[in-house]
Amino acid sequence: MLPTEPLFREDAYLRTCEARVLEAGPAGIVLDRTVFYPTGGGQPGDRGVLVAADGTEIAIVDTRKGEGEAILHVPAEGAALPQPGTPVEARIDWERRYRLMRAHTALHLLCAAVAAPVTGGAVGELEGRLDFDLPEPREREAIEARIAGWIAEDRPVEALWVEEAELDLRPELVKTLSVRPPRGAGRVRLVRIEGVDLQACGGTHVARTGEIGRVRIGKIEKKGRQNRRIAIAIEG
Repeated sequence: MLPTEPLFREDAYLRTCEARVLEAGPAGIVLDRTVFYPTGGGQPGDRGVLVAADGTEIAIVDTRKGEGEAILHVPAEGAALPQPGTPVEARIDWERRYRLMRAHTALHLLCAAVAAPVTGGAVGELEGRLDFDLPEPREREAIEARIAGWIAEDRPVEALWVEEAELDLRPELVKTLSVRPPRGAGRVRLVRIEGVDLQACGGTHVARTGEIGRVRIGKIEKKGRQNRRIAIAIEG
């Protein structure tokens, strides 16, 4: 499959872009560039529409990674597929994406507050969870208070890139045991929350912690001998 330029990696706030269809088949539609984030790292793929020059809309119900660097825009069942070369405007469901961005950033704060290896996780709309390799439980109220403090401080969030060789020298930047950052391109994307967290991550995040809103910590569940699941919910 031909590669897709992932515009969301440089600017998570892009809602639309002009693109051209490279391929279209049962698995999905491949564009030369896109604002649609594909499922990965616990974050669901974007939904939205592709709009042709004549106003025809193709509903996109999911976005997934294809072969190589291709990104597949999965159309609704029965949708007519565009021809290769067709120009389209790609529009994400921004309200849904922004809710996911707030939740994903909040999970980075949770990771920093607990400070234990992460064994799994999932991002939802204004909710999410992380599983930690944690023999002893932590106090829910203390975790919630620490996260609230970082949100109140409205700390900046930014993406940066490091060479793979540097990542090899700094294994602490990979905090998830179940998901490893993609390798082979020569560099790896990091997300930094100023003074709080720095880790490899390819997802989409808000620009400042103050955008997250109020975070509530749910019940801390024991999932195995040393595994504990901590869920979050965001108000608003």
